[in-house]
Amino acid sequence: MLGKIILEEAFALPRLEEKTRWWAGMFSTDPETHVQEIQDLNDLRIKHADKHGVGYQILSYTTPGVQDIWDQKEAQALALEINDFVAEKLKQFPDHLGAFATLSMHDPKEAAAELRRTVTEYGFKGALVNDTQRSGPDGDDMIFYDNPKWDVFWETCTELDVPVYIHPRNPTGTIYEKLWKDRSWLVGPPLSFAQGVSLHVLGMVTNGVFDRNPKLQIIIGHMGEHIPFDMWRINHWFEDRKKLLGLDCKKTIREYFNENIWITTSGHFSTTTLNFCLAEVSSDRILFSVDYPFETFEDGCTWFDNAELNTRDRLKIGRENAKNLFKLEEYKDSDAKVI
Repeated sequence: MLGKIILEEAFALPRLEEKTRWWAGMFSTDPETHVQEIQDLNDLRIKHADKHGVGYQILSYTTPGVQDIWDQKEAQALALEINDFVAEKLKQFPDHLGAFATLSMHDPKEAAAELRRTVTEYGFKGALVNDTQRSGPDGDDMIFYDNPKWDVFWETCTELDVPVYIHPRNPTGTIYEKLWKDRSWLVGPPLSFAQGVSLHVLGMVTNGVFDRNPKLQIIIGHMGEHIPFDMWRINHWFEDRKKLLGLDCKKTIREYFNENIWITTSGHFSTTTLNFCLAEVSSDRILFSVDYPFETFEDGCTWFDNAELNTRDRLKIGRENAKNLFKLEEYKDSDAKVI
């Protein structure tokens, strides 16, 4: 399929190359290639996209990013630097590249202001945050965004009509020491990423974020961070047990997924899994993505182009849903077709 749109595609600041190389050592068997790819914004990734039928990419700063910085002033300064950096790079390929804002999530008003700046001045397509924000004097606290204090931020998202992608980050501090240190190979895609994001998103559901902000749109990657596979069980316990005990969700978990939550295929290239998500979530709420450079264009695109899908669902997942969500009316897809 030509003209695909992808939206969980990472970059890093060249000046932080040593930190990027350290991070690559945790996830890549070829750290040097990873560093080269993640620091490149508009050469290698454009060539990969052209080769594999991707017409438009939305870029975001790599995990753990600003969410790993517990000093508020330092985090805000880095977020501004990243946003200004990528905005300048986008000018070279405006028809092929977009970006999510990088935000310090220490303060909801500060985060809302930076989101507004990047959307109105740079045309960013929303924001991507790497799960909870580290905070506290030693970085061992975590800020969740699921209580009423954060409504000023979520209200800004709905006013600007842009989504927020909640992406994972690695466990840190005492959480890492107590849960993950002795089983460190489970950090990242094998388990910890899904555990962190699913806790955060389900916290938003049960703490009323979507009830107070019914038009809010949230994206989660990796085929829904395990939530679709527990959809029946979550719904059963919410509706048949928890609400009778005082849970105050206005809608069912399925309704929140129908109205507020999107999932992407990023880094999860299984047709069996996709078919399951089609049954539980529907093609109306699924978006194609690669997760480059943690995954490759070749693996993601070859899988998606050859997956057993009907033409309607392939078009919706591969391009049309993203065009509507991100208001890409001017996206040039005159040559796009299913092949």
